[in-house]
Amino acid sequence: MNRQNIEKVKEVEEMLLDVGTLLMSNGASTGRVRTTVNRIADALGYDVELLITSRSLMLTVTEENGSDYTSSVKRTPPHGVNFRLVSGISRMSWRIIEDKLSLEQINEEISRLTSLPHYPRLVVLSFVALAGASFCRLFGGEGWELVVTFVASFFGLFIRQEAIKKRFNPYLAIVFASFTASMIAGLSVKLGIGDSPEHALATSVLFLIPGVPLINSLTDLIDGNTLNGIVRGINGFIMAFAIALGLMCAMQIYGL
Repeated sequence: MNRQNIEKVKEVEEMLLDVGTLLMSNGASTGRVRTTVNRIADALGYDVELLITSRSLMLTVTEENGSDYTSSVKRTPPHGVNFRLVSGISRMSWRIIEDKLSLEQINEEISRLTSLPHYPRLVVLSFVALAGASFCRLFGGEGWELVVTFVASFFGLFIRQEAIKKRFNPYLAIVFASFTASMIAGLSVKLGIGDSPEHALATSVLFLIPGVPLINSLTDLIDGNTLNGIVRGINGFIMAFAIALGLMCAMQIYGL
C-alpha cells in the first residue's frame, strides 16, 4: 500500500463523513444522505460503502482500482433542522461534478456553509409565533384568539430554546414549551377572553409538531431504509406525546 495514497483516501473519507453527518443531523432523509455522499465520491473517483444509522455513519472508501482503502465511523450530533445547509451541500455536490472542485475547495465550501449565521433569535420567535397565529385563524380564531396564540407560541418556543441551551433532555424541553404555551392560551379560556378562546388553546402548541421527523420517517420507510424510518417514527411519536403531556398538565391545572 502507498502511504501517500492512504492519506489521500483518509482525507476524502473524513470529508465525506463530515458531509454525511451534516446532512443527517440537519433534516435530510437517509436516501438523500446516501445519494449525496455517493455523488461526491464518484466525482472524485472513489467507491464507497456507507452504513447509516440515526446516531452514526460508518464509511469505507476505496480507490477505483481497489488498491487502497480506509474505514471509519463518525457519530452524528443531535438532530435539528437547517434546510439552508442541506440545500447548500446538495448544490455543492453538483458543483463538484460540473466544476471539478478539488478536495481543498470542497473543505473550504463546507466550512463556509457551516459558518453561515442563523436567523436572529427574535426573528425566529416572531415568525414562529406568527405561524401559530395563522393556524389559529385557519381554525376559525379571530381577534383576541390570534393575539393569545401569538404570545403563547412566542413564549413557548422561547422556553424550549432556553431549556435546550441549559442541556435539558430534548423531550423534556418540548414538555416545558407545550406547558408554557398551554398555560398562556388556557388562561384566555379560563377568563373567557375572545369569542372562541378554545381555538387559541388548540393551536398554541402546533409549532412543536415534529413534521420533519415524521416526513423523513415515511420517506425512509418508502425508500427501504426501514430501521432509520422506524427510529425516526418513534422519535416523532415521543415528541407528540411530550406535546400532549404539557397540554394535559395545563388543562388539569385550569380544570378544562
